[in-house]
Amino acid sequence: MKKKILVTGGTGYIGSHTTVELIEDGFEVVIIDNLYNSEAVVADRIKEITGIKPQLEVFDLCDQKKLNTFFRKNKNITAIIHFAAYKAVGESVSKPNEYYRNNLVSLINLLDAMKQFHVADMVFSSSCTVYGQPERLPVTEDAPMQPAISPYGNTKQTGEEILRDNCTADKNIKAISLRYFNPIGAHPSGLIGELPRGVPENLVPFITQTASGLRDELKVFGNDYDTPDGSCIRDYLHVVDLAKAHVIAVKRLIEGKNKSTYEIFNLGTGKGVSVLEAIKSFERVTGIKLKYRITGRRAGDIEKIWADPSFANKELGWKTLLTLDEAMQTAWEWEKNIRKKN
Repeated sequence: MKKKILVTGGTGYIGSHTTVELIEDGFEVVIIDNLYNSEAVVADRIKEITGIKPQLEVFDLCDQKKLNTFFRKNKNITAIIHFAAYKAVGESVSKPNEYYRNNLVSLINLLDAMKQFHVADMVFSSSCTVYGQPERLPVTEDAPMQPAISPYGNTKQTGEEILRDNCTADKNIKAISLRYFNPIGAHPSGLIGELPRGVPENLVPFITQTASGLRDELKVFGNDYDTPDGSCIRDYLHVVDLAKAHVIAVKRLIEGKNKSTYEIFNLGTGKGVSVLEAIKSFERVTGIKLKYRITGRRAGDIEKIWADPSFANKELGWKTLLTLDEAMQTAWEWEKNIRKKN
């Protein structure tokens, strides 16, 4: 019998790619999503890729009653991969309470349900934002958390603390926090990818939307940082590589291979790439010259960060395989596909 995994936020960007990898690895997937930043049609696209349509339940995890009703109907859930969260750094600065309420209440509700309905294992979608601006680069898992620069980053720090405390208090709960660096790209089928509502907060969708003519120009926030070309540096990893890490992490918990009840792993390439270098990569693989303009720095942005992924490489046997150029190419194929559909 197939093991059933609950993927919260499973129609979102990383959630949908992880759902594909889970199904292709032989798991059954049920998704809970409130469709705040995604669409139900993603479940149909997952079926186009895998041949199997995941069960989709549309409601908000902040509604504990609906969540409990869901668990009463779905008694055979083996583990949870928890993606559901608001995730725009800039927006979190202007709407802090919405971020605290959504990102933290949903996690607390899930943990309560896990205890009540005897689900032991959770993989938590965390972020490199928990490090703030690190004092040393590349960043290892034992780097101290700096005060969060944005409410979004703070919800990830607090979410990790909530998880750690629950794993300490209840030995039946086991969790892995995956601290992602910057996921980009799309599934090679071109059927799923990153599609933010409104104006994108992340670099790559803004690049592809500018290239497709949807945006007049791309804004580069600051060129006066202490970096080789003055623009911010990030560690960009392909979303398919990232999705595969979740399958490895959930198996680690299910098979009891975890070394402690709460574990943390950095997921990145180990290489820092500047915003201007990312733009050049896109231009190189597509042959399109992007129109961009340097503007002032953006609130909540840190100067530079990239991962030391050696712990995940060694302990999980995971590493990134796909390149920056491949990520840009798949992001562009996805952008062209959605413009055809709309």
